[in-house]
Amino acid sequence: MTFKDLFRRWGLNSIKLNAGFAEIEFGVTEDDQTAAWDMYVELITRITTQPLDDADGDEETALNSVYQLFPITREILKSKGRNAENFSKIAIIVLNQIIRPFTAKWHKKKLNGAFSDQDECMLFRTELKQLQAELICYSKLLAEVAKVEDLACFLED
Repeated sequence: MTFKDLFRRWGLNSIKLNAGFAEIEFGVTEDDQTAAWDMYVELITRITTQPLDDADGDEETALNSVYQLFPITREILKSKGRNAENFSKIAIIVLNQIIRPFTAKWHKKKLNGAFSDQDECMLFRTELKQLQAELICYSKLLAEVAKVEDLACFLED
């Protein structure tokens, strides 16, 4: 299986890959498995993959939870990255192509007072749901890399 196949298999179709990189064979080491498990646990226990009812929570806290994926991923990369090369490639791509555009947009909007405007709050929640759909795909990919059962199925209605 190639990186392109892996991303497509798990519905991460918005990922843009360098043509050469897309065709590189994907293989998993023990360190890839451990790093994927660590990231998987973070994703499935946060707002990044869990529903946020319109009447619950607040937008700033949700945005902060999404943003926390950056330092968490960096810590995993620093502790395992050199030995978890394939996990590192996946995590960096997801951070930069899926999570960063969302956090950059909403951080600026937050600084400009967007979370005091009900329409902006509803737009945030709509875009958060779209991000969650992609991060659920990412979590399923991580479960495969970690070689564990996807526990998210126990949380669905």
